[in-house]
Amino acid sequence: MKSWLQSLKSSWAPAFTFLWIIIIAMQWVSFASELWLEETRALVLMTITMLALVKILLPFRPWIEFVVKVVTLFFILYRTLVSYSIIIPFGGVANRLDQFISNMSPYVWFSLIAWLVIEMVPLIVTTKQRILVFVGINIAALAVLDSFTPTVLWEEVAWIVFAGMGWLVTQHLQYFRQHYPQGWKQIRRYPYKIAANIAVIFALIIMAGVNMPEVQPALTDPYTAWTQRTSSTTAGTTNGSGVLNQRMNTASGYSRQDNRLGGGFNFDYSPVMTITTNQRSYWRGETKRTYSGTGWSDVGNDDPAPNEVSMTAELENEQETKHSTEQVVQTITMQNDQSYPVLFGAYSVHRVQSVDRDSRANGLHWNPKQAELLWNPSSRRTAYPKTYTLVSHVPVIPEKELRRKSFNELYGKNKQEAYLQIPKELPQRVRDLARNVTATAKTPYEKVGLLQQYLQQNYAYTNNPDLSRKRSRDFVDAFLFEIREGYCDYYSTSLVVMARSVGVPARWVKGYAPGQQTFSDDAAATGDGDESMSSYSVTNADAHSWAEVYLGEYGWIPVEATPGFDMPLLTEQEDTKTPEAPAVKDQPEPEQPEQTPQMNPAESPEIHPVIIGSAVAILLLWAAYIIWRNRADIHFYLLRLRTGKPLTPDEKVVVETEHWLRYMRKKGFVRASHETLRESVDRWSQETPERAAILQQLLGYFEQARYSPSSVTAEDWRTVRQQAFLLQKESWIKRWTGRKAKSDQKNEG
Repeated sequence: MKSWLQSLKSSWAPAFTFLWIIIIAMQWVSFASELWLEETRALVLMTITMLALVKILLPFRPWIEFVVKVVTLFFILYRTLVSYSIIIPFGGVANRLDQFISNMSPYVWFSLIAWLVIEMVPLIVTTKQRILVFVGINIAALAVLDSFTPTVLWEEVAWIVFAGMGWLVTQHLQYFRQHYPQGWKQIRRYPYKIAANIAVIFALIIMAGVNMPEVQPALTDPYTAWTQRTSSTTAGTTNGSGVLNQRMNTASGYSRQDNRLGGGFNFDYSPVMTITTNQRSYWRGETKRTYSGTGWSDVGNDDPAPNEVSMTAELENEQETKHSTEQVVQTITMQNDQSYPVLFGAYSVHRVQSVDRDSRANGLHWNPKQAELLWNPSSRRTAYPKTYTLVSHVPVIPEKELRRKSFNELYGKNKQEAYLQIPKELPQRVRDLARNVTATAKTPYEKVGLLQQYLQQNYAYTNNPDLSRKRSRDFVDAFLFEIREGYCDYYSTSLVVMARSVGVPARWVKGYAPGQQTFSDDAAATGDGDESMSSYSVTNADAHSWAEVYLGEYGWIPVEATPGFDMPLLTEQEDTKTPEAPAVKDQPEPEQPEQTPQMNPAESPEIHPVIIGSAVAILLLWAAYIIWRNRADIHFYLLRLRTGKPLTPDEKVVVETEHWLRYMRKKGFVRASHETLRESVDRWSQETPERAAILQQLLGYFEQARYSPSSVTAEDWRTVRQQAFLLQKESWIKRWTGRKAKSDQKNEG
């Protein structure tokens, strides 16, 4: 045990160096995690962690360390492949070994490359100059990636700066140890002082970074300029949308999380699917009915378990229209390898005709309440279908008839309360605005039409809204009254919430806009020679969200509120007679700033509160120590303010004498009322001989300052101050030595 602890002490510098390199490597893993498979990321992280633990905690001989690392690396590789079902162990050891060898590529190369990089860096980067160059290259590379990719890497850069500072400190101490061994022996007696000074420097840097003012750049970086140019030429078209993973300036695409909407995005035109159909439509995915104030979820709903899909059988849909419908046949061919939670189709899907051009339907389920065709995510063995054909029944809306239907005629007792849900925290002004906009309408159809018209005419479409205006915590409230610009998520969510506010059941839907029509042979190949079939190319930029309102026996009707998007149902036409939206009071148009969009302070990268709190605590302790250390000078300065002149060395000696006398009184050495100071000092010197020399010297300077005609010099005053400090330090040393002696006696016993 002692030899192991001794090895740890002697190898502290390589261990810390390795730690800083590991921290830098973790930032690159963080960036690459969005590009790698989950199992690759987990494997590299565990490999790096293993290298750190072996290097820091097990300072073996080089050949033993190498063997331990090889064995541990292959063990981690095997466990990762098993955990992610890449291999399924069966049979004896020989069979398992054969499985492992057959499936280890390419994963083993990621582990070996990570190991090689981690081992080579400390051998190459050995001087202070090389450390600065290495850290600078990493920071510059991440800065370029931050500017020219949608990924935000501010936090990764901050960690690299932290690791770089720690590495420089380690290198400096190691250099001092090698070149100045005598000085190193001296300073190693005060490890806490060294650690305290390092902590103070780090805390100052952290607090300076936290409190730096946010200044807009004088020049726009190339990536931002390019994305702004792209968005300005694309906004308002029918193929730009924003159902996306909620991260500032991410790429457009089908959202996996909807519980926190907002942010901005950049258009991604990579292909998703090609659809051959007899009617242009929106390609519906999932629906959500519970609005939380920040986004959508269906947590805690009481829907029954989805039904298994029986091929060619009619799918149950209790809320489908009871009036005329039009049959839409669509064949979807996926153009990427991603797996989605649903199969996309025109609303509403009536039956599944084929999956991957055969009659199987493994992994498909139907949710009749939400009209979703679910792909079973637990079916890991079955790949997402490459092509499938669906038949949908799209409602044909009799607008003149619907315009006259009152609330009671459409709903009666079937109020659809689940789709009238509004959070209690929803600001009242949202409800008031919805009522004002729809004040002249009497029927649900007219109210929805007015809300749709109001949103399209009073709010600007942009894929990068100015979130610096946002103050409200509620997503809809912030859009309607503060941001006043956005993309489909803003419009569709606002329409649903406002419709619910006036008593119209509504839900939120996400999927894809129609896409761009293509002129190819796909229609002829899949449409049995039907000339009415057309093909549409759908990309990530077509990801979209819209609203559906429930109109009783007419079923769920899709409604488009986003400007520039065209949906034939419930879209205001020139021949419609829907009342114009009334002017809403106290809704002035905000001035549009000419500067580049700013990041919302609430969504900007933040340092963890624990780190900030620790830095503040260190600075406060440091300030308290500085005040305590200079308490004599502070006291003299206050006396100078009181007397109006600086103190002479004689006066300083007298004041310092009062200080060390007060200290002696606290230690039990009380001066009797009938004793002179010399008599007291002589008595104390007999009681504590170890203090006698210091006490006699302090007494001599006091008598010279008070009674001698020769004044005390500034050099004498500094000597008095040093001796007074030694008087107190002698007490600390004696107390510590006594405790150590007792501890040694107890251990020997």
